[in-house]
Amino acid sequence: MTRILFVCLGNICRSPSAEGVFRARATQAGLAVTVDSCGTGGWHAGEAPHPPASAAALRRGYDLRDLRARQISREDFTRFDHILVMDRRNLADSLALCPEGGTRPQLFLEYAPAFGQEVPDPWYSGDFDGVLDMIEAASDGLIAALRGRGRACP
Repeated sequence: MTRILFVCLGNICRSPSAEGVFRARATQAGLAVTVDSCGTGGWHAGEAPHPPASAAALRRGYDLRDLRARQISREDFTRFDHILVMDRRNLADSLALCPEGGTRPQLFLEYAPAFGQEVPDPWYSGDFDGVLDMIEAASDGLIAALRGRGRACP
């Protein structure tokens, strides 16, 4: 079973949205996956997703209400086959923790390049629907490309 981790800053908007969207779409596609999410920061640990993020996801049929924020750990780099981050800051912070031989993080939007490289944080913009559009496209791209292997850190 392929194990996928989504990472953003606080784990209350982008990464739990990606977790919920990808889990639903992977199930529809018949893929056997384990999906989780976390943040590079730990100040929201234990909290549910941000209510506007959860509401926007629910309007599209993705239920995030049972998810709880947590902070990324060094163990995540050996537990997950794919670690997908939302922006360059998340990438730099994740790479700084990645042990030798661990799964190398990558930008999630590599699977939906038409949207650019970064999923903007809707905490600041309020554009939860636009972020969901990006996450849905990248989820579909990841499903199409999934081969079950992660990328090792140098």
